[in-house]
Amino acid sequence: MKERIHELQTLLTRYNHEYHVEDNPSIPDTEYDQLLRELIELESEHPEYKTDTSPTVRVGGEILSNFEKITHSSPMLSLGNAFNEEDLRAFDQRVRQNTGDVTYMCELKIDGLAVSLTYENGRFIRGATRGDGTVGENITENLRTIHAIPLTVDSDLTFEVRGEAYMPKSSFMNLNKKRIEEDKQEFQNPRNAAAGSLRQLDPKLAAARNLSVFLYSVTSPEALDAVSQSGALDKLDELGFKTNKERKLMTSIDDVIEYIDYWTTHRSELAYEIDGIVIKVNDLGMQDELGFTVKSPRWAIAYKFPAEEVITEILDIELTVGRTGVITPTAILEPVKVAGTTVGRASLHNHELIEERDIRIGDKVVIRKAGDIIPEVVKSLKEERTDQRVYEAPTTCPSCGHETVKLEDEVAIRCINPSCPAQLTEGIIHFVSRGAMNIDGLGEKVVRQLFDAELITDVSDLYKLQYDDLIELERMGDKKVTNLLTAIEASKTMPLSKLLFGLGIRFLGSKASGLIAEEYGSMEEVLKATKEQLVEIPEIGEKIADSIVTYTQNDDFIELVNKLEAAGLNLTEEKEELSGTVFSKMTFVLTGKLVEMTRDDAKQSIESYGGKVTGSVSKNTDVVVAGEDAGSKLEKANTLGITVWNEREFIEKLGQ
Repeated sequence: MKERIHELQTLLTRYNHEYHVEDNPSIPDTEYDQLLRELIELESEHPEYKTDTSPTVRVGGEILSNFEKITHSSPMLSLGNAFNEEDLRAFDQRVRQNTGDVTYMCELKIDGLAVSLTYENGRFIRGATRGDGTVGENITENLRTIHAIPLTVDSDLTFEVRGEAYMPKSSFMNLNKKRIEEDKQEFQNPRNAAAGSLRQLDPKLAAARNLSVFLYSVTSPEALDAVSQSGALDKLDELGFKTNKERKLMTSIDDVIEYIDYWTTHRSELAYEIDGIVIKVNDLGMQDELGFTVKSPRWAIAYKFPAEEVITEILDIELTVGRTGVITPTAILEPVKVAGTTVGRASLHNHELIEERDIRIGDKVVIRKAGDIIPEVVKSLKEERTDQRVYEAPTTCPSCGHETVKLEDEVAIRCINPSCPAQLTEGIIHFVSRGAMNIDGLGEKVVRQLFDAELITDVSDLYKLQYDDLIELERMGDKKVTNLLTAIEASKTMPLSKLLFGLGIRFLGSKASGLIAEEYGSMEEVLKATKEQLVEIPEIGEKIADSIVTYTQNDDFIELVNKLEAAGLNLTEEKEELSGTVFSKMTFVLTGKLVEMTRDDAKQSIESYGGKVTGSVSKNTDVVVAGEDAGSKLEKANTLGITVWNEREFIEKLGQ
């Protein structure tokens, strides 16, 4: 039995490498699956013969309680950016001034999550995220599920290799298809999906996401007897690691630019997303001579692709009604591929923009994905017009037919009918969202399904739903219905701040809801508050105060609150005692991407210690907390001489 288990482990390890690294499988998937099932059964019966390098660890292990922090052996620095030919030639000039003739290694910049893998005596023992560059998260168990990462290499070397974990386009499409079927929110792009997958506490979920990885550097290349970047990558190939084969050596910046031009137009043909090209000095000795700045190496730069623009036709303009009655126009397009995905809709923002840019139905238009994510119409090609139809702003609501209005000092056109079906459904969708009552399983499609079935007309009806009503609906099985009712019941304990935000009072955002709930402590007291009292709360202005009083004095609103109270919802807020006053009277600005905590977590931490968070840097700012890819706010802070903390420094301050 021991021999058969060992034989299967060896065979499956080889087949894994052939499929996921060499892209050249020697057996069909069905045969591989059959062998894997046999190995899982045998190891289950004889656990003493299972090893931590067995192919079965790829399916995921026990659920983790959290991710421990890992300090990197050397910082995982970010790269400086180039956005045009001028930036590239300036980089080349700086390098040549210090090195003379130089050869560059050009590599595709994979759009994923940077990871670090540590091997001891040829065995994979630890994997971590980049984190803030100094400290990352231990995601070893999740990384073990990636088939392209060898669990052992044919060497007794101890070394650290770094690369980019990513989600192939095919895996991304399959994942989003499944999430749509489960009425879950789709991932916006493969990078977010990959990052979210690797930060799952359940490795089985990570395993199901079908991630891959490209390795691109070794922290101690001398351990591999490498004297160049190309040599280090070749050595990684020999050891069985997956490196990107599209890399190319260049002897001039003109060749580099030609390489960039090629991939700018051909990147959509790849099976994975890239967002640029990385250019590195190939000679490792020259890299040492050039050294580093505080944030990035002087011997490398990342060229970022510009937003891709394409031409298509506007077939129609569709109107949607939001929960506040705002009617938003969206362009329905002749489907076109842009930045790797097919786009059939694009934002037009508001009716005034359509008029200003003279956009008409039937126009040929230029569209682009802002940040390679959100499609938007840039302009119409007026010179190609024939008999295009001029768009006319709506005078009646597309949902209920009520007359529309345009309020003074607003660009938006609104429906002000409180019984408008679109507003009611959008209001319920907002009420159940993560930032409000956070009812898991109540996605947009389910809410619309319940509304169309006349099971709900306002948010209080959610708490009247019964098993027998739900089980009759399409795509509602026993488990789904049970989980949904459990989530609805659990939402009754949410604090007043979440309820206030969920009720959709105009101008009342999440932060203001928290301030008011903290100030008054109960819905009863909020209903008594006057405008004069509300504006005394810091950051609550007259517009918010006016809106709150208007809502709370409305009989329909009071009736809804009474229904929610009768349903057993919590209408109070426990006042949190300040954890301290270390940030008392200090003003903070958060900028860039935080890795170890969300923006909301950081903001709440600052406020709990007596500080205040604002959105812009000024002479009154005390500290700027700068995450990854911090931009103009960081530059302004440096210009004004304002104290700047990176995320790790901020967390250390909190720890103190």
